[in-house]
Amino acid sequence: MDGMGNGGSGTNGINAENRAKLDALFEAFSIVAEGTYVYLCDMEYDYSRWSQTAVDYFGLPGPYMFKAGEIWEEHIHPEDREAYHKSIDGIFSGGNEGHDMQYRARALDGQYVVCTCRGVVLNNVVTGVPKYFAGAIRNHGLQGHIDTLTGLRNQYGFFEDLNTHILKNREITVGMIGIGHFTEINEYAGYNFGNLLLQKVSRYLLDFFANRGSVYRLDGTKFGVITSSLTTEEFTELYKEIREHFREVIEIDGQNITLIINGGCMRLNNFQVDDETIYSCLNFAYGESKLEKQGEMVVFFNDITEENRHRMERLQSIRNSVVKNCEGFFLLYQPIVDSASEKLKGAEALLRWRNDEFGLTPPDSFVPLLERDALFPILGEWIMKKAMTDARSMLERYPDFVVNVNLSYSQLEKPDFVDMVKRLLKETGLPPLNLCLEITERCRFLNIGLLKKIILNLRSIGIRFAMDDFGTGFSSVGMLKKLPFDTIKIDRSFVSRIEDDKCERELMEHFTSFAGTFGAKVCVEGIETPGMKEILKKYRVSSFQGYYYAKPIPIDELRHWEPQSLSRS
Repeated sequence: MDGMGNGGSGTNGINAENRAKLDALFEAFSIVAEGTYVYLCDMEYDYSRWSQTAVDYFGLPGPYMFKAGEIWEEHIHPEDREAYHKSIDGIFSGGNEGHDMQYRARALDGQYVVCTCRGVVLNNVVTGVPKYFAGAIRNHGLQGHIDTLTGLRNQYGFFEDLNTHILKNREITVGMIGIGHFTEINEYAGYNFGNLLLQKVSRYLLDFFANRGSVYRLDGTKFGVITSSLTTEEFTELYKEIREHFREVIEIDGQNITLIINGGCMRLNNFQVDDETIYSCLNFAYGESKLEKQGEMVVFFNDITEENRHRMERLQSIRNSVVKNCEGFFLLYQPIVDSASEKLKGAEALLRWRNDEFGLTPPDSFVPLLERDALFPILGEWIMKKAMTDARSMLERYPDFVVNVNLSYSQLEKPDFVDMVKRLLKETGLPPLNLCLEITERCRFLNIGLLKKIILNLRSIGIRFAMDDFGTGFSSVGMLKKLPFDTIKIDRSFVSRIEDDKCERELMEHFTSFAGTFGAKVCVEGIETPGMKEILKKYRVSSFQGYYYAKPIPIDELRHWEPQSLSRS
């Protein structure tokens, strides 16, 4: 670091005792100077220690260096070196007691970033001779670490501090707290009011967590908290106080308002996973609080078990697979047959993932987590393109074959979703009529106007839409009333006992009648026995899907699949 010595008076043979003292002081400085690169030089030996984050960012030889000042000088912009050199010479000649300067330094990628460096000389308390030169460098090139609206450290600062804890194997609790229905607040109160609200919430959280942890402004209306002093149980109890505070009327700019608060947290005790995986898990917990728990705190994997460690490491491996062109992912297809003829009509594309370490992993164990991850649109597009390509290969034998692709609400809320679908149809050559997009009940959390606009836009070119798992959620009927679906898919939970249960048969009568009212056809999932099939043929059901016909199979097998060739049991 700046001051890591150009002219130390001793030899380079620093002994174990002095190195231990250097390490102890370095750790102490690191605690109080997080968010910056800390440096500490034993001036007698010209031996220094740097923050690992600085070593990685600037491509330095390592955290321990002899004559580090000379090494660091090579990274400083040629136009700034003279001032830097003069300052360091003054420190080691005894003329300066420290320095406070700004310069440009070359990062590992060859680009220069602006840095501010502040350092002081620490003298030996007995002899008065300069012993250490210590300080910190703030990197202003990391897209800025301060949120200009709230004054809190921003998302870049959050990740930097999170990585510091990971590198030091330091157990912490990480939390995410956010404001619900903020869009509606902005719409009726105005943009300026929204900014004032964010400032008020940030100030409250900063004061609330004073001496308990650090608060950050994350994306949108979410705030992060990192604390080494609170367990997840203690964090959850404090969160209840925060919710109660904002449930009461607060005054902002002459207007009274109450707020809905959502929150998620987790304990960081597995240091084999990276910051993005941790953030993905935290986002999942926050999303569950917002979408499923009416704002109650959701703790992600609250126990330190081998199963949970394994789960997080698997998630990191899956995220890495997405980055590597979706390596390890593949699609299987479950046939959908015509209820009358039992001939193949189409198939539902089902995602799977497999690698050597974790084996075959079902989607239920990772899709809910990835849905809220920034990487999910990449995977979603891969699924869409692969399913379209495979469906295109089916058309020679089955011209009316329709492939069903499941959508996540996180895909639908992307502004370029419609354009992406149209682009992939053009790239793969699949006619729009041969594509059906399945929307789940969880999509109720989307703006209904936005969802309707997407459906009408894509239906206008021939794409079909199905409501998946109809009847499993409270809002299925409401969605069917407001949105134009071509098909509703009855969940297997409503037909599993239809051979023996009169109530299930009555429900099926209601479901099919209701679908017909809105001009939608009915597909029943979970057909497993001949008896189920025969009973369901009595109702207005257009297609069947289930293990009675076939389990999910590869596309090569589907191309030659014939229902009558399977054994019926």
